[in-house]
Amino acid sequence: MRGVGNWVCVVRRGLGRRVRYSPCRSPQYPTVLGPNFPDVWIPSTNTHRPQSSAIFPKGQTAAIIDGNFIAHDIKSRIADEIRRTKAVTGKCPGLAVVLVGKRRDSRTFINIKLKACEEVGIATLIAELPETCTESELLHVVSGFNEDTSVHGIIVQLPLPRHLDEEKVMTFVSPEKDVDGFHPLNMGNLAMRGREPLFVPCAPKGCLELLLRLGVEIIGKKSVVIGRSKMVGLPTSFLLQRHHATVTTVHAFTNNPEQITSKADIVVSDVGIPNMVRGNWLKPGAVVIDMGNNLVKDNCNIQMDG
Repeated sequence: MRGVGNWVCVVRRGLGRRVRYSPCRSPQYPTVLGPNFPDVWIPSTNTHRPQSSAIFPKGQTAAIIDGNFIAHDIKSRIADEIRRTKAVTGKCPGLAVVLVGKRRDSRTFINIKLKACEEVGIATLIAELPETCTESELLHVVSGFNEDTSVHGIIVQLPLPRHLDEEKVMTFVSPEKDVDGFHPLNMGNLAMRGREPLFVPCAPKGCLELLLRLGVEIIGKKSVVIGRSKMVGLPTSFLLQRHHATVTTVHAFTNNPEQITSKADIVVSDVGIPNMVRGNWLKPGAVVIDMGNNLVKDNCNIQMDG
Protein backbone atom coordinates (compact mmCIF):
# COMPACT_ATOMS: atom_id res chain seq x y z
CA MET A 1 0.00 0.00 0.00
CA ARG A 2 1.36 3.38 -0.93
CA GLY A 3 1.76 6.30 1.44
CA VAL A 4 -0.55 9.30 1.19
CA GLY A 5 0.44 12.81 2.12
CA ASN A 6 3.02 13.05 4.87
CA TRP A 7 2.53 9.65 6.49
CA VAL A 8 3.83 6.20 5.81
CA CYS A 9 1.68 3.08 6.06
CA VAL A 10 3.54 -0.12 6.81
CA VAL A 11 1.64 -3.28 5.99
CA ARG A 12 2.64 -6.78 6.98
CA ARG A 13 0.89 -9.77 5.47
CA GLY A 14 1.14 -13.20 6.96
CA LEU A 15 -0.68 -16.48 7.13
CA GLY A 16 -0.43 -18.03 10.53
CA ARG A 17 0.75 -21.56 10.93
CA ARG A 18 -2.02 -23.99 11.67
CA VAL A 19 -2.07 -25.55 15.07
CA ARG A 20 -3.47 -29.05 15.35
CA TYR A 21 -5.61 -29.79 18.35
CA SER A 22 -6.92 -33.10 19.54
CA PRO A 23 -10.29 -33.51 17.86
CA CYS A 24 -13.20 -32.86 20.16
CA ARG A 25 -16.76 -32.00 19.27
CA SER A 26 -18.38 -29.31 21.38
CA PRO A 27 -21.86 -29.71 22.77
CA GLN A 28 -24.48 -27.45 21.27
CA TYR A 29 -24.94 -24.34 23.40
CA PRO A 30 -27.73 -21.77 23.14
CA THR A 31 -27.05 -19.00 20.65
CA VAL A 32 -25.30 -15.94 22.03
CA LEU A 33 -28.08 -13.76 20.56
CA GLY A 34 -30.58 -15.42 22.85
CA PRO A 35 -33.77 -17.48 22.61
CA ASN A 36 -36.62 -16.16 20.50
CA PHE A 37 -39.16 -15.95 23.32
CA PRO A 38 -42.05 -13.45 23.40
CA ASP A 39 -41.99 -10.77 26.07
CA VAL A 40 -45.04 -12.31 27.76
CA TRP A 41 -45.71 -16.01 28.08
CA ILE A 42 -47.54 -18.31 30.48
CA PRO A 43 -45.17 -20.38 32.60
CA SER A 44 -45.90 -24.10 32.71
CA THR A 45 -44.45 -27.17 34.33
CA ASN A 46 -42.69 -27.88 31.03
CA THR A 47 -40.54 -24.77 31.20
CA HIS A 48 -38.25 -23.66 28.42
CA ARG A 49 -35.69 -22.30 30.84
CA PRO A 50 -32.29 -23.97 30.70
CA GLN A 51 -31.23 -25.82 33.79
CA SER A 52 -28.42 -24.14 35.67
CA SER A 53 -25.42 -26.15 36.76
CA ALA A 54 -23.71 -25.97 40.12
CA ILE A 55 -21.11 -23.23 39.84
CA PHE A 56 -19.96 -23.32 43.46
CA PRO A 57 -19.08 -26.65 45.13
CA LYS A 58 -20.62 -27.34 48.52
CA GLY A 59 -18.78 -25.70 51.37
CA GLN A 60 -16.95 -23.33 49.03
CA THR A 61 -17.96 -19.68 48.96
CA ALA A 62 -16.41 -18.84 45.61
CA ALA A 63 -14.81 -20.45 42.59
CA ILE A 64 -12.69 -18.93 39.87
CA ILE A 65 -14.07 -19.33 36.35
CA ASP A 66 -11.31 -20.54 34.04
CA GLY A 67 -11.98 -19.63 30.43
CA ASN A 68 -8.83 -21.25 29.04
CA PHE A 69 -10.51 -24.57 28.25
CA ILE A 70 -13.42 -22.81 26.53
CA ALA A 71 -11.03 -20.64 24.52
CA HIS A 72 -9.06 -23.73 23.45
CA ASP A 73 -12.24 -25.44 22.30
CA ILE A 74 -13.41 -22.40 20.31
CA LYS A 75 -10.04 -22.01 18.60
CA SER A 76 -9.99 -25.69 17.75
CA ARG A 77 -13.39 -25.50 16.08
CA ILE A 78 -12.46 -22.35 14.18
CA ALA A 79 -9.20 -23.89 12.95
CA ASP A 80 -11.08 -26.96 11.73
CA GLU A 81 -13.64 -24.80 9.94
CA ILE A 82 -10.94 -22.74 8.24
CA ARG A 83 -9.15 -25.90 7.10
CA ARG A 84 -12.36 -27.24 5.58
CA THR A 85 -13.13 -23.93 3.90
CA LYS A 86 -9.68 -23.67 2.39
CA ALA A 87 -9.85 -27.27 1.15
CA VAL A 88 -13.08 -26.48 -0.71
CA THR A 89 -12.47 -22.92 -1.92
CA GLY A 90 -8.70 -22.60 -1.85
CA LYS A 91 -9.11 -19.37 0.16
CA CYS A 92 -8.67 -18.45 3.79
CA PRO A 93 -10.19 -15.57 5.77
CA GLY A 94 -8.25 -12.33 5.96
CA LEU A 95 -8.23 -9.78 8.79
CA ALA A 96 -6.95 -6.20 8.41
CA VAL A 97 -5.96 -4.23 11.50
CA VAL A 98 -5.46 -0.46 11.52
CA LEU A 99 -3.28 1.02 14.26
CA VAL A 100 -2.91 4.77 14.76
CA GLY A 101 -0.10 5.94 17.04
CA LYS A 102 2.11 3.99 19.40
CA ARG A 103 -0.03 3.34 22.47
CA ARG A 104 1.41 0.38 24.37
CA ASP A 105 -2.00 -0.97 25.37
CA SER A 106 -3.23 -0.83 21.78
CA ARG A 107 -0.12 -2.63 20.60
CA THR A 108 -0.64 -5.30 23.27
CA PHE A 109 -4.24 -5.92 22.22
CA ILE A 110 -3.26 -6.10 18.56
CA ASN A 111 -0.52 -8.63 19.30
CA ILE A 112 -3.06 -10.80 21.11
CA LYS A 113 -5.39 -10.67 18.10
CA LEU A 114 -2.60 -11.42 15.63
CA LYS A 115 -1.44 -14.39 17.71
CA ALA A 116 -4.98 -15.77 17.80
CA CYS A 117 -5.24 -15.42 14.02
CA GLU A 118 -1.93 -17.22 13.58
CA GLU A 119 -3.10 -20.11 15.74
CA VAL A 120 -6.24 -20.78 13.68
CA GLY A 121 -4.91 -19.94 10.21
CA ILE A 122 -6.30 -16.47 9.47
CA ALA A 123 -4.24 -14.25 7.16
CA THR A 124 -3.50 -10.84 8.67
CA LEU A 125 -2.57 -7.40 7.43
CA ILE A 126 -1.66 -4.49 9.67
CA ALA A 127 -1.59 -0.83 8.64
CA GLU A 128 0.27 1.49 11.00
CA LEU A 129 -0.27 5.23 10.86
CA PRO A 130 1.43 7.97 12.89
CA GLU A 131 -0.53 9.65 15.66
CA THR A 132 -0.51 12.88 13.64
CA CYS A 133 -2.28 11.41 10.61
CA THR A 134 -5.33 13.23 9.32
CA GLU A 135 -8.84 11.86 9.33
CA SER A 136 -8.90 11.70 5.53
CA GLU A 137 -5.70 9.66 5.52
CA LEU A 138 -7.15 7.19 7.99
CA LEU A 139 -10.39 6.91 6.01
CA HIS A 140 -8.36 6.30 2.86
CA VAL A 141 -6.74 3.25 4.48
CA VAL A 142 -10.10 1.95 5.71
CA SER A 143 -11.60 2.49 2.26
CA GLY A 144 -8.84 0.41 0.71
CA PHE A 145 -9.58 -2.47 3.06
CA ASN A 146 -13.31 -2.10 2.39
CA GLU A 147 -12.64 -2.68 -1.31
CA ASP A 148 -10.00 -5.40 -0.89
CA THR A 149 -11.69 -8.75 -1.62
CA SER A 150 -8.96 -10.64 0.26
CA VAL A 151 -9.95 -8.82 3.45
CA HIS A 152 -13.03 -10.22 5.16
CA GLY A 153 -12.76 -8.37 8.45
CA ILE A 154 -11.49 -4.95 9.53
CA ILE A 155 -10.47 -3.78 13.01
CA VAL A 156 -9.65 -0.14 13.69
CA GLN A 157 -7.92 -0.31 17.05
CA LEU A 158 -9.47 2.04 19.62
CA PRO A 159 -9.03 4.49 21.15
CA LEU A 160 -8.00 6.85 18.38
CA PRO A 161 -6.15 10.12 18.95
CA ARG A 162 -8.50 12.89 20.05
CA HIS A 163 -8.33 14.82 16.80
CA LEU A 164 -9.92 11.88 14.96
CA ASP A 165 -13.69 11.28 15.01
CA GLU A 166 -14.13 7.70 16.23
CA GLU A 167 -17.83 7.58 15.38
CA LYS A 168 -17.18 8.72 11.82
CA VAL A 169 -14.40 6.17 11.37
CA MET A 170 -16.52 3.32 12.80
CA THR A 171 -19.35 4.25 10.46
CA PHE A 172 -16.95 4.27 7.51
CA VAL A 173 -16.00 0.62 8.04
CA SER A 174 -18.14 -1.64 5.85
CA PRO A 175 -20.82 -3.31 8.03
CA GLU A 176 -20.04 -6.61 6.26
CA LYS A 177 -16.42 -6.39 7.46
CA ASP A 178 -17.05 -4.75 10.84
CA VAL A 179 -15.83 -7.66 12.97
CA ASP A 180 -15.74 -5.40 16.05
CA GLY A 181 -19.50 -4.92 15.70
CA PHE A 182 -19.29 -1.16 16.31
CA HIS A 183 -20.95 0.03 13.11
CA PRO A 184 -24.33 1.70 13.87
CA LEU A 185 -26.07 -0.90 11.70
CA ASN A 186 -24.64 -3.79 13.70
CA MET A 187 -25.06 -2.12 17.09
CA GLY A 188 -28.61 -1.03 16.24
CA ASN A 189 -29.62 -4.52 15.12
CA LEU A 190 -28.12 -5.92 18.33
CA ALA A 191 -30.34 -3.59 20.37
CA MET A 192 -33.55 -4.50 18.50
CA ARG A 193 -35.37 -7.74 19.15
CA GLY A 194 -36.10 -9.75 16.04
CA ARG A 195 -33.03 -8.50 14.21
CA GLU A 196 -29.57 -9.98 13.99
CA PRO A 197 -26.35 -8.00 13.60
CA LEU A 198 -23.76 -9.16 11.12
CA PHE A 199 -21.19 -9.07 13.95
CA VAL A 200 -21.38 -8.86 17.74
CA PRO A 201 -18.64 -7.07 19.75
CA CYS A 202 -16.20 -9.78 20.78
CA ALA A 203 -15.80 -9.06 24.50
CA PRO A 204 -19.56 -9.05 25.27
CA LYS A 205 -20.00 -12.11 23.04
CA GLY A 206 -17.26 -13.88 24.97
CA CYS A 207 -18.94 -12.95 28.26
CA LEU A 208 -22.26 -14.46 27.18
CA GLU A 209 -20.52 -17.51 25.72
CA LEU A 210 -18.86 -18.07 29.08
CA LEU A 211 -22.15 -17.83 30.98
CA LEU A 212 -23.93 -20.15 28.55
CA ARG A 213 -21.23 -22.81 28.59
CA LEU A 214 -21.15 -22.78 32.37
CA GLY A 215 -24.90 -23.37 32.43
CA VAL A 216 -25.64 -20.13 34.26
CA GLU A 217 -29.37 -19.43 34.23
CA ILE A 218 -29.93 -15.98 32.70
CA ILE A 219 -33.64 -15.79 31.93
CA GLY A 220 -35.44 -13.71 34.54
CA LYS A 221 -32.31 -13.22 36.63
CA LYS A 222 -31.26 -9.85 38.01
CA SER A 223 -28.15 -8.74 36.13
CA VAL A 224 -26.06 -5.65 36.78
CA VAL A 225 -23.61 -4.27 34.24
CA ILE A 226 -21.15 -1.83 35.78
CA GLY A 227 -20.12 0.55 33.01
CA ARG A 228 -21.77 1.56 29.74
CA SER A 229 -18.96 1.83 27.22
CA LYS A 230 -19.88 1.28 23.59
CA MET A 231 -17.27 -1.48 23.34
CA VAL A 232 -18.27 -3.58 26.36
CA GLY A 233 -20.89 -2.33 28.81
CA LEU A 234 -23.61 -1.26 26.38
CA PRO A 235 -23.53 -4.31 24.07
CA THR A 236 -23.28 -6.62 27.09
CA SER A 237 -26.51 -5.10 28.39
CA PHE A 238 -28.14 -5.67 25.00
CA LEU A 239 -27.08 -9.34 24.95
CA LEU A 240 -28.30 -9.98 28.49
CA GLN A 241 -31.65 -8.40 27.59
CA ARG A 242 -31.87 -10.68 24.56
CA HIS A 243 -31.58 -13.56 27.02
CA HIS A 244 -34.46 -12.04 29.01
CA ALA A 245 -32.42 -11.03 32.04
CA THR A 246 -33.62 -8.09 34.13
CA VAL A 247 -30.74 -5.73 33.43
CA THR A 248 -29.62 -2.69 35.43
CA THR A 249 -26.75 -0.48 34.32
CA VAL A 250 -24.55 1.11 36.98
CA HIS A 251 -22.41 4.08 35.93
CA ALA A 252 -20.51 7.03 37.38
CA PHE A 253 -23.71 8.91 38.26
CA THR A 254 -25.54 5.98 39.86
CA ASN A 255 -26.48 6.46 43.52
CA ASN A 256 -25.70 3.63 45.95
CA PRO A 257 -24.18 1.27 43.35
CA GLU A 258 -23.19 -1.25 46.02
CA GLN A 259 -26.82 -1.67 47.09
CA ILE A 260 -27.95 -2.27 43.51
CA THR A 261 -25.14 -4.70 42.80
CA SER A 262 -25.66 -6.66 46.01
CA LYS A 263 -29.06 -7.83 44.73
CA ALA A 264 -27.76 -9.12 41.40
CA ASP A 265 -27.52 -12.76 40.38
CA ILE A 266 -25.07 -11.84 37.60
CA VAL A 267 -22.57 -8.99 37.80
CA VAL A 268 -20.52 -7.86 34.80
CA SER A 269 -17.90 -5.21 35.51
CA ASP A 270 -16.58 -2.94 32.76
CA VAL A 271 -14.55 -0.33 34.64
CA GLY A 272 -10.91 0.66 34.72
CA ILE A 273 -10.67 0.85 38.50
CA PRO A 274 -8.90 -2.03 40.28
CA ASN A 275 -10.75 -3.63 43.21
CA MET A 276 -13.80 -1.42 42.77
CA VAL A 277 -16.25 -4.27 43.36
CA ARG A 278 -15.79 -5.51 46.92
CA GLY A 279 -17.13 -8.58 48.66
CA ASN A 280 -19.95 -6.63 50.33
CA TRP A 281 -21.17 -5.63 46.86
CA LEU A 282 -22.03 -9.25 46.06
CA LYS A 283 -24.63 -11.65 47.36
CA PRO A 284 -23.74 -15.31 47.98
CA GLY A 285 -23.88 -17.36 44.80
CA ALA A 286 -23.58 -14.38 42.45
CA VAL A 287 -21.72 -14.97 39.19
CA VAL A 288 -19.17 -12.22 38.53
CA ILE A 289 -17.43 -11.50 35.22
CA ASP A 290 -14.68 -8.86 35.27
CA MET A 291 -14.18 -7.50 31.75
CA GLY A 292 -11.93 -4.62 32.69
CA ASN A 293 -8.16 -4.51 32.28
CA ASN A 294 -6.09 -2.90 35.01
CA LEU A 295 -2.43 -2.75 35.89
CA VAL A 296 -2.08 -3.73 39.56
CA LYS A 297 1.04 -4.11 41.67
CA ASP A 298 1.68 -7.48 43.27
CA ASN A 299 4.67 -7.13 45.62
CA CYS A 300 7.47 -6.13 43.24
CA ASN A 301 5.67 -7.14 40.08
CA ILE A 302 3.09 -5.42 37.94
CA GLN A 303 0.37 -7.68 36.64
CA MET A 304 -2.55 -7.28 34.25
CA ASP A 305 -5.80 -7.81 36.13
CA GLY A 306 -9.06 -8.42 34.32
